[in-house]
Amino acid sequence: MDKFTTLTGIAAPMPLVNIDTDMIIPKQFLKTIKRSGLGVNLFDEMRYTLDGQEIPGFVLNQPAYRRAQILVAGDNFGCGSSREHAPWALLDFGIRCVISTSFADIFFNNCFKNGILPVVLPPEAVEVLMKDAEKGENARITVDLAAQTVTSSDGQSFGFEVDPFKKHCLLNGLDDIGLTMEKAPAIDAFEARNAAARPWA
Repeated sequence: MDKFTTLTGIAAPMPLVNIDTDMIIPKQFLKTIKRSGLGVNLFDEMRYTLDGQEIPGFVLNQPAYRRAQILVAGDNFGCGSSREHAPWALLDFGIRCVISTSFADIFFNNCFKNGILPVVLPPEAVEVLMKDAEKGENARITVDLAAQTVTSSDGQSFGFEVDPFKKHCLLNGLDDIGLTMEKAPAIDAFEARNAAARPWA
C-alpha cells in the first residue's frame, strides 16, 4: 500500500448526500477480485449513458477534474452495502482522500485499509472546501496527515481528528498484510522454536 503523507491536488466537488457504495461502483462490476481496473467504472451510472457515452455534466467527466485526487462530498458518504470494491474503484481512479461531514462506518474503515484518507470536518469547513473545489483545477487543496490539517487554495486551514493507529498505518503504507510482515522476525523465531520442540508437527 502506498504511503499517505501530504497530498496537494485537484479536489472535485460532489455535494450529493448519501452517496452509497452502489453509486460508487455498481453491482455488475463486483465480479472481479482484482483491485485494479475499477476506476473506469467509478460512479458508472452517473458518468455514462446507457450506451456508454460520457455525460458531460458529471464532475469527473469535466476537463478540470479528470485528474482529481480529492473528493469533497456531501454527508454520509459510502453508505449502503459493505463492498470493498468502492475504495478500490476510488483509488484506481486516483482518489486518495475524501472529505465529508460523515461516512458510513464500514466504508470509512475500508478506506484506511486501501490507502485512502477519509477526513471528517464540520459542515462549515466542508462548505468552504466545496466552494474552493468549484474553482477548478487551479485551486489545489493540501491534505497533511502528519499535521492533521486540510488547507484550501487560499490558505484557510482546518484541523481534523484521526485514530492514531490508522494514522500510523497510512503514514507508513501498512495494510493488514504489511502489519503482519512487520512481525516476520517474531513469526520466524516462533516457527523455529516450534519445529525444534515438536519435530513431528
